[in-house]
Amino acid sequence: MLAGLVLPLAARAQQVPGSLDIADMTWIELRDAVAAGYRTAIVPSGGIEQNGPHMILGKHDHIVRANALRIARELGDALVVPVLSFSPQGRFEPPEGNLRFPGTIGVTDEAFAAMLDGIARSLRAAGFRTICFLADNGPSQRPQERLAARLSAEWRRDGVRVIAVDRYYAAIARQDDWLRAQGETDATIGTHAGIGDTSELMAIHPPGVDLSRLPARSDMLPALGASGDPSRASAARGEAMLAMRITAAVEQIRAAQAR
Repeated sequence: MLAGLVLPLAARAQQVPGSLDIADMTWIELRDAVAAGYRTAIVPSGGIEQNGPHMILGKHDHIVRANALRIARELGDALVVPVLSFSPQGRFEPPEGNLRFPGTIGVTDEAFAAMLDGIARSLRAAGFRTICFLADNGPSQRPQERLAARLSAEWRRDGVRVIAVDRYYAAIARQDDWLRAQGETDATIGTHAGIGDTSELMAIHPPGVDLSRLPARSDMLPALGASGDPSRASAARGEAMLAMRITAAVEQIRAAQAR
């Protein structure tokens, strides 16, 4: 009786929805997508943090969600889970880094890793064989790397691999080199909410950037939570820099899948 309810593989493939975001799917659609070969899951994590006077708190979330979907399309066998918005931001008492500014929401490394652990175990139970942690936030890198190594060792006999896609974040160095080649300096590029961050968000979510809120002089920015000269950002620059990160992530995931 139950056998008659199971669709042939080809029919299942035709039922995979246009969206690669699992939140847009029913559980039946997800089951059938996995059976049709969509066995790679991308777990994007962002962060709610201050980004100077000119960018919204949810910068990381917008960027990593858009990038995760583009990476999934490039891979051809991947689905994306909703963005994990809360990430490590440093010490709470006394507050450090972005936590010195209202609106930043931090969690401990342990809490962040515990959330990823539960997500990964749920995805493994659903049939995914490659699980990719994709963090857009710097302090999230080390916790996701440690967890990916531990889960990969735990599930090795089951053929399930967990990847910390660290080349995605490391590609920021390549972006900076590219900006220097265009005549920018370390002082204009900045290290937080500068040309790179601002350009990426302008390319993905223009309403999240308002350059008119920048102070008259860039040397006033550090006190407002940013650095560099974000006024030199553009959506065109953002598109070029996003492509670097997406390419780096796709190459790393494909290389891991081939092993």
